[in-house]
Amino acid sequence: MSDLHFPERPVTRSRARMAALALLAVALCGAFAACASAPGASSGNTKAQHVTLGLTFIPNIQFAPFYVAQELGYYRDAGLDVTLRHHGFTEGEFDALQAGHEDMIFAGGDETLQARAKGIPLTFVATVYTKYPVTLIIPASSPIHSLKDLKGRTVGVPGQFGATYIGLLALLQSAGLKTSDIHIQSIGFTQVPALLGHKVDAAMGYVNNEAVQLQKAGFAIRTFPVADVKPLISNGLAAPQAYLDQHPDIVRAVVKATLRGLEYTLAHPDSALDLSKRDVPGLDDPKKAADARAVLDATLPVWQIAGGKPGFNDAAEWKGMADFLLAQGQLAKPVDVTKAYSNAYLPSS
Repeated sequence: MSDLHFPERPVTRSRARMAALALLAVALCGAFAACASAPGASSGNTKAQHVTLGLTFIPNIQFAPFYVAQELGYYRDAGLDVTLRHHGFTEGEFDALQAGHEDMIFAGGDETLQARAKGIPLTFVATVYTKYPVTLIIPASSPIHSLKDLKGRTVGVPGQFGATYIGLLALLQSAGLKTSDIHIQSIGFTQVPALLGHKVDAAMGYVNNEAVQLQKAGFAIRTFPVADVKPLISNGLAAPQAYLDQHPDIVRAVVKATLRGLEYTLAHPDSALDLSKRDVPGLDDPKKAADARAVLDATLPVWQIAGGKPGFNDAAEWKGMADFLLAQGQLAKPVDVTKAYSNAYLPSS
């Protein structure tokens, strides 16, 4: 499963592996704004409203809800013409959004707060990953049986940035430990070989990536998911505030159609895998399809809606995460967390 890699990056630089989909430029009416009118507008023009949605990284089954919404016509039914755009290797995460080449983006709640702290007025409008998908991975043979046992141990991380590092900080805090209590080793995106080769005592990875790869390799592991110790906001839909102000009905339509895709994927994973073949290269290969299905199966629990309303943003969790990130030095400056998210664009029913 070496081709199944979900890189992460700080806000200012890209770590995506390749450019995947062609860039479709969107004409601008101003900063962060597109010129389309809202779906259902009384202009007499019934043409579908174009939206470019940035998914970041390479095409992968982790984006199945978006592919499903596209293939089943959920976006079309909502009056939209959606381009799903994956980012290029040298592209910063929010570069296209700031340049007006994207209208909305699939990004993390932590990244949204970091963007706002750097002056990028991004607003998170719908949660897709309901659980933070990062975990500490330890060989099953390790004497580390609790997070407190990490003291004095070497923990591998891609680098001191992104969700894996934030997740490590959360795990350490829950155990009453500091970064100085462990040896943090930046190993790039080599968590799997580093653990297989016993080059580190533990490594931070994703429940739907590195943990899956190690299990497929027959390497027994124990995991300490971040979601078990601290509620952090993972990935969802976000948009620049200017775009929200000018096109609220378009945003609502994108959110509703995407959540339909999410609900379908949760209910019909076999069909979702098949529907993703046009977007994810290689799924006609039985081996690659099996690998993708393993990733999909591991992703379903972090998409699962455990009661409440699909896409809902919890105010207490947002405040708690903002306070945590600021205290851990992960925000350039304090942000008004109430402006970082909104539930106003969720479906009414």
